[in-house]
Amino acid sequence: MRLAPFVLVAVVPLAACSTVSEAVHGPNLTPVGYPAALVPQDQQVLPLAASAREPMPSPAGANSLWRTGARAFFIDQRAGRVGDILTVNIDIDDSAKTSNSSASSRAAGVTAGVPHFLGLESSLGKILPGGFDPANAVETNSKSSNAGSGSVTRAEKISLTIAAVVTAVLPNGNLVIQGTQEVRTNNELRQLTVAGIVRPEDISAANTIRHTQIAEARISYGGRGDISRVQKVPAGQSLVERFSPF
Repeated sequence: MRLAPFVLVAVVPLAACSTVSEAVHGPNLTPVGYPAALVPQDQQVLPLAASAREPMPSPAGANSLWRTGARAFFIDQRAGRVGDILTVNIDIDDSAKTSNSSASSRAAGVTAGVPHFLGLESSLGKILPGGFDPANAVETNSKSSNAGSGSVTRAEKISLTIAAVVTAVLPNGNLVIQGTQEVRTNNELRQLTVAGIVRPEDISAANTIRHTQIAEARISYGGRGDISRVQKVPAGQSLVERFSPF
């Protein structure tokens, strides 16, 4: 525990150097690697039983045009094993609009008097301040009103295509896919990431799948660089707005 401050002191200069280098030379592309290293998955995948594994297709016989295990006439081009690649078509065109309003009002009044109270109404006039009227001993009134309105209008449109890699095969045959795409233009880096679970039956003959057919879909489109840095809220202002009690 005593080493934590020294580790922090050693890490901060490294992070600062990385930020300064990125500001001067622009963002660097991520090295090409296995998608699991780019988009880590916490879900544990059980290995397939020996009986559930698909046998490797054997070559066709000398007198046969069909290859054992093939789904097409020549070869099945669809992804189905760890390491296979498939294309994900992302076409998001969503819009939502919500509007609501409410209004309420309330008025109440109470008047109470004691014109006759065992003949003591005259005696009460001597005890209470002047101007006491037994017929109007108590009178209250209240009034409240409330009005509120709110609306939300949101529209999103994204049309992109990305290649993903099969990183795992679930026990029921579904495929876990992950993919990352980076494009650098001048000093601005745009990054697209997709991950999720797909059914082999939903993969088309062209080895493509739509984003609406991905379960547990995680789609991220962002970037870093000069333009993104200018658009971000300064760190000091962000901290003040986050922890301000007012």
